Amino acid sequence: MPEKTPANGRTPVDFWFDPLCPWAWMTSRWMLEVEKVRDIEVRWHVMSLGVLNEDRLDELSEEYRDLLENKSWGPVRVVVAAQQEHGDAVVGPLYTALGTRFHNNGEGPTPEAVAGALQDVGLPAELARYADSDAYDTELRASHKEGIDKVGQEVGTPVIAVPGADGEQVAFFGPVVTPAPKGEDAAKLWDGTLMVASIPGFYEIKRTRTQGPIFD
Repeated sequence: MPEKTPANGRTPVDFWFDPLCPWAWMTSRWMLEVEKVRDIEVRWHVMSLGVLNEDRLDELSEEYRDLLENKSWGPVRVVVAAQQEHGDAVVGPLYTALGTRFHNNGEGPTPEAVAGALQDVGLPAELARYADSDAYDTELRASHKEGIDKVGQEVGTPVIAVPGADGEQVAFFGPVVTPAPKGEDAAKLWDGTLMVASIPGFYEIKRTRTQGPIFD
């Protein structure tokens, strides 16, 4: 379970992502930076923008609705299939490969990008067939529900769960940040995240985004 402390004694941080989301990608790169400067271990889980929005598609723009219906399901299905057939350890590397191709390289969530990402991390090419299969949708939805149950319905991706004041995990949407902080800046943002998580009743800080994701 996500609450269990890793055997190596590092602080566990659970991170729910949809590989389609550029903002989740920014936050995930920050978390990898934090792993270099703080004694933490990130544990990767999928959530799904398709699942999150499936009951409100009529409220969305035509462009976003098309993205969710036709491009969002495939990548998360492939990640879940890889996890189910090859173990939890492949999730983080596969997410990095997918995100690098989707976002940094500008390939987008194409079948070719998914196939390339599988090859990048040495996973079997046949996993790509799960993009059009509901074989592991039960597991996908369970992972999504686990993250959403921690943080609530009025959020998107990413979701992170970090230690709170009493040792129990506290979950947040975000932090939403661009570009991904590095070095001491990454550490300061992490320390601040732990600080607000330690305050009972803290829920939200927000301001309008004035620039898009910077993929560096």
